[in-house]
Amino acid sequence: MSQHTTPSDPFKPEKSGLGKLFAYLTGPGQLKWSLPSAIMLFGISVCALLIFTKGAPPQSERERLAPLHRIQRVQAETILLTVTTNGTVAPRTQSDLVPEVSGTVTWLSPSLVSGGFFEEGEVLLQIDPQDYEAALERARANLARSESERNHSSKELKRHQRLAKQNVSSATQLDNALNRNKIAEAELRASQADLARAERDLARTAIKAPFTGRVREEMLGVGQYVDRSKVIARLYSVDYAEIRLPIPDDQLAFLDLPLRDGIIPEDQQGDVHLTALFGGKTHSWWGRVVRTEGEIDPKTRMVHVIAQVEDPYGRKILDEVGATRRPPLAVGLFVTADISGLQVADVFVLPRAALRDRKRVIIVDPENRLRLREVEVLRTQYDSVIIQSGLQSGDRVIVSDLDIVVEGMKIRVMPDAAQPATRDVSSAKPTKEPGT
Repeated sequence: MSQHTTPSDPFKPEKSGLGKLFAYLTGPGQLKWSLPSAIMLFGISVCALLIFTKGAPPQSERERLAPLHRIQRVQAETILLTVTTNGTVAPRTQSDLVPEVSGTVTWLSPSLVSGGFFEEGEVLLQIDPQDYEAALERARANLARSESERNHSSKELKRHQRLAKQNVSSATQLDNALNRNKIAEAELRASQADLARAERDLARTAIKAPFTGRVREEMLGVGQYVDRSKVIARLYSVDYAEIRLPIPDDQLAFLDLPLRDGIIPEDQQGDVHLTALFGGKTHSWWGRVVRTEGEIDPKTRMVHVIAQVEDPYGRKILDEVGATRRPPLAVGLFVTADISGLQVADVFVLPRAALRDRKRVIIVDPENRLRLREVEVLRTQYDSVIIQSGLQSGDRVIVSDLDIVVEGMKIRVMPDAAQPATRDVSSAKPTKEPGT
């Protein structure tokens, strides 16, 4: 079989290789994906051209700022040193109420209850006095008989002495008369003593308060029989309260207290400012250090001083409506005590963070450069430190944290208005208010 070929068009030009590629790409079915590819290829070419023709960015030198720190401009001042400690309020005087006679209780005072107040000499309870009244009558009768016998023996003695001078009475009769007179004198004195005891026993049936105070505990009721020398109540005085305050031995140097004698003279007694949380509020009282205990506790290395507060329940200080101006300094209350000590002059008070290595501070010179300076520390207390020497008034001291310290390093300082006022050491005693 013979094959037939279609003759080419002699008038149609022959396509080149690029033309054939273009014809292929634009042919049916190829245009839908070839056009996006071409656009992407064109974009990549333009980006490459921009990257390779881009010049280097202009270089600018960056300014470095010096670190910013807080400073405190110090001034020499005079301050009053204080020692802070804690203690528990206790009564100055407390005792057990003990009857000196036995008997049945017939009456109790309304004040003889736990927490009740009473005055000195007030009758707190009454014991049945009938037996003691009868004993008093017997003592009076015995005294009358003894007086009669003594009078009779005295007359007999005088008569025998007169007869003896006349040689009428014998020596034996005179000795007997003298003996009977001495016996009568002795019986009279015994009767007088019995009468005095009977009177005291009768008086003791009414038990009176030995001092002005308060009842801590009572253990009896009406109709109860009480024995002599048996505790029936516990009382304590309210004229003064005492607080036993422990002081570390290294803190004694800041207190002007005589340690040789236990009792402190009145003109050397230091003030004590007491504070406590009572009734949801913080209240304060004032007292005096009246004595010291002469021994140092070998376990705690503490010396104890005794502070005393007058009228702790405020019963002597009343306002117009009869109410006290302050809450009571009740027995058993836990208090914080600030004891006034020595007054020191020309010292500088700084935040504790200003002290470096326990003996140096960082000064900022007029050119705002750091300078290290050694100082002498008088005392460190809470968040404050007291510098005794090494600083001058007007010095600017770094009080902010500083990780790296280089002598002469340039810094920036905050304005004075932005500096916090840090002060944990009192320069003066708190003001006493009326009734405190």
